[in-house]
Amino acid sequence: MFFDETRVFLKAGNGGDGCMSFLRQKYMPNGGPNGGNGGKGGDLILQADENVADLRNYHFKKHWKARNGEPGRGSDQNGKGGDPCILKVPMGTEIWEIDSGDMICELLEHEQEVLLLEGGKGGRGNATFKSSTNQTPRQFTEGKMGMEGEFKFTLKTIADIGLVGFPNAGKSTLLNVMSNATPKIDSYPFTTLVPTVGVIDYPEDFKTLTMADVPGLIEGAAENRGLGHRFLRHVERCKLLLFLLDLAATDGSSPSDDFEHLRKELIEYDIKLGEKPFVVVGNKMDEENAAKYVTEFSQRFPGIELHTISALLGDGLPHLKKKLLESLS
Repeated sequence: MFFDETRVFLKAGNGGDGCMSFLRQKYMPNGGPNGGNGGKGGDLILQADENVADLRNYHFKKHWKARNGEPGRGSDQNGKGGDPCILKVPMGTEIWEIDSGDMICELLEHEQEVLLLEGGKGGRGNATFKSSTNQTPRQFTEGKMGMEGEFKFTLKTIADIGLVGFPNAGKSTLLNVMSNATPKIDSYPFTTLVPTVGVIDYPEDFKTLTMADVPGLIEGAAENRGLGHRFLRHVERCKLLLFLLDLAATDGSSPSDDFEHLRKELIEYDIKLGEKPFVVVGNKMDEENAAKYVTEFSQRFPGIELHTISALLGDGLPHLKKKLLESLS
């Protein structure tokens, strides 16, 4: 299971109460007030972590709370502040407030931290109220409540390249042979059910690119058919889109029609996706009828270059890797 959305209730710690106390010692009959202050409640902090893959921790545990501050004590002892609650989330996580519907923040870089909820201030002990006109103050204040709220965590995959295509186009195979990722590969549609990110190495250039395999779309995904929106949002942050077409026409539709439908789904979901740079790749060039569809694509889209490969045999992959690096340089 892959968890890319969940709702949680979060609360910062309450401040500790101030203390009312007076010095009582045998040889100090005029001892004054010595009640300490309460400690500050712990903050609730979000931290992006590249080692966290999804939001499963917050799917199974819905309530998270920082520690309260300790109350003040006599002998001028201030209470200890509450420990913060640090929640580690995947890079690319958006935080939405349920009540207002507003996005509060997004965490995009490793170890980026956001103070989401501040802990309550500690109360004042009676020692702080002492003055020349108030030698024996009996005032003290209670600690303040920590901030709280209900939030929605939404994960959008961060990658340089978004691999987009209909089921059975060969996306998992391509990702497997071009990167270090090992997605599940099989002959039936929707083999991939979760976004998978792989790293493409360029040893000679001392560079790497990340490629995300977005699960197979269906027509109407922009209208949230199937798992449309859950899949489409994972290409929003990609710098380059790679449209992978099935030159074997496994599902009976032509690759040219598939390209039109894929572009249409992305633009209907978010017009900004239509403005992203893209590369079109035709897979399964080893099939008999592939050449016919290559000619058809060139005639229908004369201004768009179709890069032909066979992910199964490895044909055309070196040229494609070079093209991807050039497109992102």
